[in-house]
Amino acid sequence: MGLLMYSHSVKKLPKGTFEITVQLPWATVEKETTKAFQTLADNLEVEGYRKGKAPKALAEKHVKKESIYQQIIRTLFPDIYSEIIKKEDLKPVISPRVDLKKAKENEPWELIFTLAEKPTVVLGDYKKTLKEIKEKRNKADIWVPGSEPKPEEDEKEKARKQQALLNEMLGALLESSKVEVSDFILEEELNSRLSRLVDDIQKLGMTTETYLQSKNLTMEQLREQFLKEIMETHSLEFALNEIAEKEKIAVENEELEKLFTSIKDNKERAAAMQNAYYYAALLRKQKTLDFLLSL
Repeated sequence: MGLLMYSHSVKKLPKGTFEITVQLPWATVEKETTKAFQTLADNLEVEGYRKGKAPKALAEKHVKKESIYQQIIRTLFPDIYSEIIKKEDLKPVISPRVDLKKAKENEPWELIFTLAEKPTVVLGDYKKTLKEIKEKRNKADIWVPGSEPKPEEDEKEKARKQQALLNEMLGALLESSKVEVSDFILEEELNSRLSRLVDDIQKLGMTTETYLQSKNLTMEQLREQFLKEIMETHSLEFALNEIAEKEKIAVENEELEKLFTSIKDNKERAAAMQNAYYYAALLRKQKTLDFLLSL
């Protein structure tokens, strides 16, 4: 990878967003085109020949230029991206968007990676705010002499009250925190959510227009509604992560092992272990929520 020739520049945009412009000389592209063609030819199935054994001239007729370019995008671009973010000490929090701006034969290629880092989070005096909410709720639950005796609460009622308390605390945390979430993160999530919605609508045999009419919404109103939800969700996630960092809340290996051991199905356990980072993040979030409730 280090032998590949390319040049790049980094442009910093607002809210922790970056654009990396990469120039690939045609000599580099040509070299990668040859490698990509060979990879595709090795997996090509042509009648009368074993897989990958068709003569080169015949393979060239079956392997399209578009397929070769797609192969280059799949194999070369991730390596270039990884090398650049390491060189520039960037720490993206989501996968980049890749825009191939120029891709003509015998000319340099130009591509742009758009990425976003973790936003700046200003928490404020969250401990004081959350303690006040708890004290207010506790006072409301105190039995006053002369009033009707309080009925015993079952586990379900206790869980409901704790969830209501947590929801109020998270709402206050969101209100008191300042989080500048990258527009790129919001746009990517919005497009993904809208795409999933359109797929779901089509599966129901409806059109997008019919669905919007049934909800008494315009597309613009729906976008604004989704964007507000996405903004709140990400702001809260980043605020909780900031608290976890500030309070040094971590997940130990023993905790992960205990979680994996509790999964009885071997395949499910193996899949969970493959996604250990995801489960560690979930456990850390739960420990952070427990910490807030303990204030």
